[in-house]
Amino acid sequence: MPPQTDSPGPLAGVRVLDLSRILAGPMTAQWLADLGAEVIKVERPGDGDESRTYGPPFMKDRDGLPTDTAAFYLSCNRGKRSITVDLASAEGQDLVRGLAAESDVLIENFRTGTLKKYGLDQESLRTLNPRLVYCSVTGFGQTGPYAHRPGYDGIFQALGGMMATSGHPAEPMKVGMSIVDVVTSLFAAMGIQAALRQRDQTTGVGQYIDVALLDCCVSTLSHYAMSYLVSGQAPLRRGNGGYGGVPSQAFNCRDRAIFLVAANNRQFAALCRAIARPELPADPRFDSTSGRIHNRDPLVEILSAVFAGMDAADALARLDAAGVPASQVNELPETFADPQVQHRGLRTEVQHPVAGSLPLVANPLKMSSGRVGSALPPPLMGQHTDEVLSQRLGLDKATIAGLRQRGVIG
Repeated sequence: MPPQTDSPGPLAGVRVLDLSRILAGPMTAQWLADLGAEVIKVERPGDGDESRTYGPPFMKDRDGLPTDTAAFYLSCNRGKRSITVDLASAEGQDLVRGLAAESDVLIENFRTGTLKKYGLDQESLRTLNPRLVYCSVTGFGQTGPYAHRPGYDGIFQALGGMMATSGHPAEPMKVGMSIVDVVTSLFAAMGIQAALRQRDQTTGVGQYIDVALLDCCVSTLSHYAMSYLVSGQAPLRRGNGGYGGVPSQAFNCRDRAIFLVAANNRQFAALCRAIARPELPADPRFDSTSGRIHNRDPLVEILSAVFAGMDAADALARLDAAGVPASQVNELPETFADPQVQHRGLRTEVQHPVAGSLPLVANPLKMSSGRVGSALPPPLMGQHTDEVLSQRLGLDKATIAGLRQRGVIG
C-alpha cells in the first residue's frame, strides 16, 4: 500500500459549488472533496438536502440520542461546507452567481430546465465565468424524449437493463443499494477532472458536462451488454452465479454460504484436488473453459453436493491453500470486522460537532503523494453560511444579517 502523506490532495486549489441533492450529485462532489477540492454545498433554507430526512437510521449525538440527520446524508457529504440560499429569490440567485464566478466547478441535479428560470443555467454562468466546468446530473440527460421525466435509482435499474442481469431466471431483481447513483457519481467525477485538465492544459476555458443516470446504467452493463450485442441473445439470469468462467458462484456449505471462482483450467484443477474430486478435470464435459460454461448445470450440481457436506471454514481453508479465490458470504458486521478490510482502513472516523466521533466509509484510493479523504465531517445545514459569504463574497455582518432577515439565507 503506498504510504499516505499529509501534503494537500491532488485537487487542492479547485473550488466546487455543489447545488445537488440526494445521492449521485452530492457523491460526485464528495469524491472531489476527498481529493482535496474545496466544496461549498448550497441547500434550501429550512429544508436543506432532502436526504437529511432519509431515515431511520439517524445519526446519534454524543449522548446517544437520535438527531434529525439521516445516515443516508452522511454517506455522501463529507468534506464540504454548507450554506443555505433561497434560489427562488433574486438576491439568492445573485449570491450563487457571485460564488460561481469564483468557482472552478459547479454540480447540479435539478430537473432539466429548472435552473434556466433562475438565470443559473450553464450558458448564463459560463458566460459569467468562462473557466467554469458545469456538470448537470439528471435521470435521462438534457436531450431525448424522456429528458423531462423525473427518476430514481430503481427506475434506471429497471429501464436500463440492470435488473435483467440480476436475480433468478424467473425473477429480475434490483441491486440492493443505489448502485446507479454511485456509478454515475464516478463517471461525473471522472468527466469533471478531465474537463479541468483540458481547461488548464489546452483550451483555457471550461465546458458543460451532461451526465445521465440512464446512460451510466447502460454503460455499466459492460460484458453482459457485449454478450447480447455479439450474440443477439440476452444473457440468462443466474442468481448467485457469475457469467464468466465456471464455476463462479455461491455454494451452500453445512453452516453458511461461500463464494468461489475457478475461471481457468489451472484454478479448476486446483479446486478439484482441494475437494477430493481430482477426476473432474479429465471429464470431457469439464476439461476446458468453454466446456464448463456449456455444461454449467451438471458441474454446479456435482460441486453443490460436495460443499453441502463440508463446513465453510474447512472448505475455505482448503481452497485458500490451493490458491482458489474464495470467501465466505459476509453480512456487513463481518465485512467491517474482516482483518483485510480493517488493514486497508475502509472504515474511517471524523470529528462531528454534534455526534463527536463519527464513523464513515473511507475513500478507497491509496496514493503515494497527497492525502486522500477529508477530515471535514458532513456539515450541519447552513453551518458555514456566514463564513463562506464573508470569505468568498466579502459580505459584512450587517449585510449577512439583512439577507437572513429577508429569508434569502437560513
